[in-house]
Amino acid sequence: MALQNIGASNSDDAFYRYKMPKMITKIEGRGNGIKTNIVNMVDIAKALARPPSYTTKYFGNELGAQSKFDEKTGVALVNGGHDTAKLAGLLENFIKKYVQCYGCGNPETEVLITKTQMVQLKCAACGFVSDVDMRDKLTTFILKNPPEPKKGSKEKKAMRRAEKERLKEGEAADEEMKKLKKEVKKKGPSTSKDGPAKASSNKKKASGSDEERTPPTVNHVDEKEEDGDDDDDDVQWQTDTSAEAARQRIQEQLSAATAEMVMLSTNETNGASHSPKAASPPPGVNPKAENGNSSQEKLVEEVKAKLQKGVTANQLQSILASFSGSPQDVMTALFEALFDGVEKGFAKEVAKKKGFLAAAVAGDEGSQLLLLRAIEAFVLKPSVPALKEVAVFLKALYDADVVVEEYVMQWYQEGLAGGNKDSQMWKNVRPFIEWLQSAESETEEE
Repeated sequence: MALQNIGASNSDDAFYRYKMPKMITKIEGRGNGIKTNIVNMVDIAKALARPPSYTTKYFGNELGAQSKFDEKTGVALVNGGHDTAKLAGLLENFIKKYVQCYGCGNPETEVLITKTQMVQLKCAACGFVSDVDMRDKLTTFILKNPPEPKKGSKEKKAMRRAEKERLKEGEAADEEMKKLKKEVKKKGPSTSKDGPAKASSNKKKASGSDEERTPPTVNHVDEKEEDGDDDDDDVQWQTDTSAEAARQRIQEQLSAATAEMVMLSTNETNGASHSPKAASPPPGVNPKAENGNSSQEKLVEEVKAKLQKGVTANQLQSILASFSGSPQDVMTALFEALFDGVEKGFAKEVAKKKGFLAAAVAGDEGSQLLLLRAIEAFVLKPSVPALKEVAVFLKALYDADVVVEEYVMQWYQEGLAGGNKDSQMWKNVRPFIEWLQSAESETEEE
């Protein structure tokens, strides 16, 4: 059976991995009973990962004719005599609307129906969720005949529910432990329940009024306990005021970074007095880092100036080598210079300028890691819209052979092991990584 690439835009790509059989039709009957039989509709629908009833119904809606697909025999019929070319054109429209991802164009999508009865396509490659035009007639048919869920989805949902329940139970156990610790702390400092009563009886026996004499420290503690103030910090302050105890309380109350700063300042008090020069800088302020940022900004401006003069992709390698700075700094400056200020359609801009990125990594495969780290540094900046489209433009760079799977996986593993492993970027990149892994397993099976 002859095969063709899925999607008219990919018809000339000899290495395109998504294929479907060419349509075969047969006109049956005569007169008013003439019908067109799409002989291989089941095979076509299987290649598109859509029920054959969807494509058959779409043909009927677009042609204004009755259509029927028999689930038992697998026969797809459309009333009237229609040539193969006309039906193939309608099939291309169906692929654009209900198969290909609206973000990256990949046909590996899944039909979803939301709680608000909206039809969506979720891409397995880039994770983009496409909203189907609900004005199309076929959407009504899809809502009435939803696609069968994938095998194993019920098990996955059950596992997710069990995981949530375990997390809730763990949180409840933590809360109980905290309450028990607080109760132990409250009971620990107090000697007996009769402490306040004994203190008040001692006051009555003492000569003179309480206003004319200074009460001892113990009476202050008892009065606070009578008023209901059980602050743990006050109890610790009354019991131990040594420097070691103060350090311990700082570590318990403050975060790890702040506790370290405070301990540094308390260690300095054991020696000379504090001076403005000796004080530790506030968190997040590093003079060396600021100087590094300023030099990086200058490098970005220099690269921008070169690009504005009309540098071609072929000239880029020699120009990048002329800049002062590490190879990583130069690559980061190039990426920022190319895409600084892009607000919308970031993936399209990457596709337009992929020639520059391909030239930057040409001749040295190891420089692909530099490019991926430059992308990471750019995407992690605040208020950068590229975060939402990171998987889409990584897919575009992968399809253009700018980056290969080996270095993408290495970069992803390094990111998960680094300090920004909880970043939203890695969550957005994950669908693309999973798609790479599934594509690799499919090729191994073949």
